[in-house]
Amino acid sequence: MPAVLNFPDVSPVLFEISIGAFHFALHWYALAYIAGIIVGWWLVTRALAAARLWPRDTAPMSRETVDDLLTWLILGVIVGGRLGYVLFYKPGYYLANVIEIPMIWQGGMSFHGGFLGVVVAAFIYAGRHNIDRLSLADTLAMATPVGLMLGRMANFVNAELWGRPSTAPWAVIFPGDEAQACENVGTLCARHPSQLYEAGLEGLILGSLILLLVWRFDALKRRGLIAGLFFAGYGLSRFVVEFFRQADAQFITPENPMGTVVLHMSMGQLLSLPMIGFGLLLMVRARRA
Repeated sequence: MPAVLNFPDVSPVLFEISIGAFHFALHWYALAYIAGIIVGWWLVTRALAAARLWPRDTAPMSRETVDDLLTWLILGVIVGGRLGYVLFYKPGYYLANVIEIPMIWQGGMSFHGGFLGVVVAAFIYAGRHNIDRLSLADTLAMATPVGLMLGRMANFVNAELWGRPSTAPWAVIFPGDEAQACENVGTLCARHPSQLYEAGLEGLILGSLILLLVWRFDALKRRGLIAGLFFAGYGLSRFVVEFFRQADAQFITPENPMGTVVLHMSMGQLLSLPMIGFGLLLMVRARRA
């Protein structure tokens, strides 16, 4: 049997409290969201306090504005993420079951949809408060990778969104019937830990590069450069990881076992192409400005 790794014995629930009929459980995924928001908020407030980082040595907004903006962004993530999942992944099902569209507790969120929701929310907020939209985009791009990294690590702990079958030495034997429904590696099925690939590429590497450019090379002075780097960097990272990530079940058929949708690309790759193109355009514009 090839050398593979057993899934670590980690509960998706950090802790639980039961008092009479009241029951509360803190999941790692919820903690990842909370930690991502807190760390992102800290990064933004630190950058805003350093006026020298910004064009004309003037921060685009105040700390109080960031606190207000956060509510808009959370709503954008939730609404956009849900509608993105409905439109990109299961339009037929939700067209026949419209009443289930707002039932987010049943699961089903799209990163690309959440991203569009944040863009729309930030665009509207910037217009209402006279904030430079490109500088706001740079600000949000600087704060996002840490949340992506923590979220993908939580996906791994939850044993969800795993990768394609693999015999690599670092392949992981994920629990559950669905994860085990592939060609055997010995007696058990091992898969790429694609969640960790994404955490490393979209989070650690991209986030570190962005922070280096912000704090060492004054990249925020070129409006749109950091936002463009984030869009292109995330899109490219996701495009690459999709080669190792298991396709969504609704796209997999006996005739299409890889779950591709157009030109041998997965839905994730298809949705990443506009991000890459838009990011490159922003970076070119920023360099020429």
